[in-house]
Amino acid sequence: MVPPIDAHERELTAKAGETRARIEELITRLHGLDTEIENLRTARKPLLALPEPPATEVPVPPEVPEHPAYRQILTVFTDTGRPMRAQDLCRPLDLPIVPKNTESIHFKLKCLVSTGRPH
Repeated sequence: MVPPIDAHERELTAKAGETRARIEELITRLHGLDTEIENLRTARKPLLALPEPPATEVPVPPEVPEHPAYRQILTVFTDTGRPMRAQDLCRPLDLPIVPKNTESIHFKLKCLVSTGRPH
């Protein structure tokens, strides 16, 4: 039978070994972090010496033509979230699918694209 003091000594020795291993792991990690910090400090100097990039102007969204049909078409695009053909737009706009309507929508789509609107 092992005396309780011997078992306790083995337990403490094992815990001390685990703690030493953890300390070595943390030292290695700390060394890696110190290296990264030094690299950032080294990189900072030339980066701060670079001139500031010129300020860019915020683009102004193009104006939509006044006619309500253009806004209705854009609303359909927003609601569906996908590209559509002129013929596909007739249904949500409550228009019969006839050449006159699809040609009119096609023209309006071309006009929207020419103003820079996404299609």
